Amino acid sequence: MTWRVAILTCSDRCSRGQAQDKSSPALIAALGRHFDTDIIHTACVPDDVSAIQVYLRAWSSGADAAHLILTTGGTGLSPRDNTPEATLPLLHKPIPGLLDLARTRCLAANPKAYLSRGVAGLIDRTLVLNLPGSPGGAVDVFEALADVLPHALAVACGKVNDHGTRGG
Repeated sequence: MTWRVAILTCSDRCSRGQAQDKSSPALIAALGRHFDTDIIHTACVPDDVSAIQVYLRAWSSGADAAHLILTTGGTGLSPRDNTPEATLPLLHKPIPGLLDLARTRCLAANPKAYLSRGVAGLIDRTLVLNLPGSPGGAVDVFEALADVLPHALAVACGKVNDHGTRGG
């Protein structure tokens, strides 16, 4: 299946044109290594809760909603890191285990992975993942989840009902 993907970069500096978005191109390349995707939206917004929510709502609604929204940036500890705060109230089904898995898998290479406050969950049938802002961190976290994402996406969009459990 071709997954419709949107990437939202949350960065004050990028949104003002003071920095170049390097995470979106890195994620697009990583997505292409793992999945058949159609990148339907990319944007860069300030680290502002309401600005982030506008995009999350728009990209997760309607007949052509994204299957997957990746946010990059705003997951750290600085006062302007607001992506989890913007995402959480919109989630119909939080999925904390996804980013717990990513942090665990990234631990050996980077113990700072546990400083990321990113969240994951569903807005309607759209899976949203908050990734770190650095290109390397965003790709590392995405790739740490690449083996479970196809099943998560298939279940979220109603293509699969069986979770593949044993004995049942």
